[in-house]
Formats: sequence, C-alpha cells, structure tokens
Amino acid sequence: MKDALLKIKSLANDELSKVNDTKALEEIRVKFLGKKGELTSILKQMGKLSAEERPVIGQLANQVRTEIEESITNRVKEIKALMLEKKLKEEELDVTLPGTKATIGKLHPLNIVLNEIEDIFMGMGFDIADGPEVEYDYYNFEALNLPPDHPARDTQDTFYITDNILLRTQTSSVQVHVMEEKKPPIRIISPGRVYRSDAVDATHSPLFHQIEGLVVDKGITMSDLVGTLELLMKRLYGDDCKIRLRPHHFPFTEPSAEVDVMCFNCGGKGCSMCKDEGYIELLGAGMVHPKVLSNCGIDPEVYSGFAFGLGLERIVMRRYGINDMRLLFENDLRFLNQF
Repeated sequence: MKDALLKIKSLANDELSKVNDTKALEEIRVKFLGKKGELTSILKQMGKLSAEERPVIGQLANQVRTEIEESITNRVKEIKALMLEKKLKEEELDVTLPGTKATIGKLHPLNIVLNEIEDIFMGMGFDIADGPEVEYDYYNFEALNLPPDHPARDTQDTFYITDNILLRTQTSSVQVHVMEEKKPPIRIISPGRVYRSDAVDATHSPLFHQIEGLVVDKGITMSDLVGTLELLMKRLYGDDCKIRLRPHHFPFTEPSAEVDVMCFNCGGKGCSMCKDEGYIELLGAGMVHPKVLSNCGIDPEVYSGFAFGLGLERIVMRRYGINDMRLLFENDLRFLNQF
C-alpha cells in the first residue's frame, strides 16, 4: 500500500507538470483526491492492514494528499501568471500612438451673443436679474398695466396652467419683482425664455428668448434710453451702426417707441431685406408708465425710468446673417459647428 501511495503521488506530479489550463487542473484534482479518486480508493483498504501498519500508512496518505493539494495550488498560480502574461502580450498597447481626440463642446450662438450683451450692460453698471418662467397673471399682465380685458393681451395669447398661472410671455415680469423688492436706483436687464402661442415659421416660435432692460432713478429721461441703446448697437454691430425711434404704443410705457437699426445689407440706402426702408425693426422701448411704478410701490412724482425689450433670436440672426429662426433650435451640428 505504501508503494501505491507513492505511485499516486508520482503520477499526480507528472500530470500536473503537463497541464496548461485550470479546467484540466480541476479534472486532476477530482481524479486523485475526489470521493471516487485514486487516493480515496487506497484509503478504503486501510481495514485490511494490521494495527501497527495503519498509523504509518495513514500518516503517509495524509502527507501525499497535502503534497498533491499544494502542487495543485502552486500550479494554479503558475497557470494564471502564464495566462496573464499571454493576455498582456496579445493586448499590448503602443503608448506612443496618439489617442483619440476628444470632441470639445462649443457655446450655442444664442449663448455667445447673450454673454456679449450681458458684458456690455454690466460694463454700464447694470445687474443681471432672473425670475420664474411659470408666472402669475398679475406679474405677467396686470402689474404692467394690462388688465384682464385689455386688447393687447390678444397678441400674447399664451400657455395657461390655471386661470391665474401661465408660462410668461415676456421677461418684463422680472422687472415687477425687482421693483417690488428693491427701491431705486434700479439698473437691470432680465434675459430668459418666454412663451407665446405662435405658429412655427422662419421668424416665429412658441419658445424664444427676450432681454428686458429697466432703469429707474430720479431724473431719468428719454435721452438716457436713446444713449443706452445707441451704445449697445454700436458695441454689437460696429461704430457706424445707427438707430432710429418711431412712435408706438405699449401699455407699460409712455411715451413708447419702436427702435429700428440701420440695415446691415444696404447701409441705410434701401434694399429687399429692409423693404427699401433702410432700417429694420429690432426692439420696443419707452419710458416706464407711471401706473406701473405706482403698482410696484414707487412714487412716479419722484422717480422716472425707461424700459426696453429685445428678442435675442432677432439679434443673433442679424449678427450672423441667419434667415430662419428654426435653425437655432434644431440642434443640427452641421449648422452649430460654424460658430
């Protein structure tokens, strides 16, 4: 029996030296050490031995089992190391090769121009004010001198959530919040998204961006408004840019004006783009209506102010010569990568 145990040990070591994968190792373990393995078969014959031989053979059997288990463990480590080395060679990387260039995002043309406009106004001492896009009817209309039965509401037919809550149609609502919370002097612009029930076409969208401006202080006049807008347009379009004001009506300003900018295509001479007028309508403006000041707790006998509102999309389209507003919202990289 002693010779049989030593033979099992020798056979196991011989087979382990030839094996090259973990699956074959498991088969060897079962063959020699399993419940039906060769070592177990030898141990089942222990009952035939004399009392003197049993402890000697038992000790030898345990020694053989331990040595085979250690050999299997060591061989597993060797095979795993060989497999790792092989894998590293097969998947070797040339670290000197250039990597894949990461695509770097760019600012949207709306953001490019908005950032520039904000910088211009901050240079003139304006603050940037923000407000809710979901607004109460009072702040969007009534506080701005647009009562429920006012016909001007028809042109701003918009998205109502309840009878008293809607998606704002203009960022003028932010001006009301600011005037309620802060007393003059006030000098702010309020850029943001606004919503109106407009059909989508080349010049209209149910979602667009406005930049409203407000200045309230003692002694503010129409000339302050004109000077501010002239400086804005010259900074945006060059020192040769000219503007003109035409009388108009807005419920929240008095007097009111439409502000036109000199046509970029013809330089004021008249062409098809400006319909031979030499100027293109760009924004609305005027002196803040005394009733609006009163609604916000500001004494119109002491303070005056001017306000204006311009469409960011219109400014961007003029800046880059874009003839269809939908291009700004379609997220087509072929278009956006130009900026």
